[in-house]
Amino acid sequence: MSWRSEHIWIELIAGSRKISNFCWAIILFLGSLGFLLIGISSYLDRNLISLFPSQQIIFFPQGIVMSFYGLAGLFISSYLWCTISWNVGSGYDRFDRKEGIVCIFRWGFPGKNRRILLRLFMKDIQSIRIEVKEGFSARRVLYMEIRGQGAIPLTRTDENLTPREIEQKAAELAYFLRVPIEVF
Repeated sequence: MSWRSEHIWIELIAGSRKISNFCWAIILFLGSLGFLLIGISSYLDRNLISLFPSQQIIFFPQGIVMSFYGLAGLFISSYLWCTISWNVGSGYDRFDRKEGIVCIFRWGFPGKNRRILLRLFMKDIQSIRIEVKEGFSARRVLYMEIRGQGAIPLTRTDENLTPREIEQKAAELAYFLRVPIEVF
């Protein structure tokens, strides 16, 4: 999602609140809860889940291992739920030709550096770079090259834009910023 005028371009960046992250967090939570309940039911020698008779699973070593997997899965699931609730990675890119300033803002993890804000002068932008890696795990990322400071990614690595979409986005941004495009 973006908003453009003659002098300002604002690009909103989606963070962790995506349907795929919700699905993975739910699947991981339910699976790990199942492992933990089966491990506990083998310890108590009672059926907490009616689909799996606890008499078939011996507490040592199967029940302990299943309990461990369940606890580990719950910790990973809680990490996913925290990143979703904090919306890590969301933010915006703001290009202002009138003031000659670029602002890149992202939300991080809670703490001292929760807000990540980069302010750059437009005159320091060297080019817009497209990095394309085709194959089994194709990756297309748009970068902004800054003189003497390296590259700043403008798209998420998991965004999965088509070659046409990334080229169009790069061309429009390069035209707006009046810089060349590099392809790697």
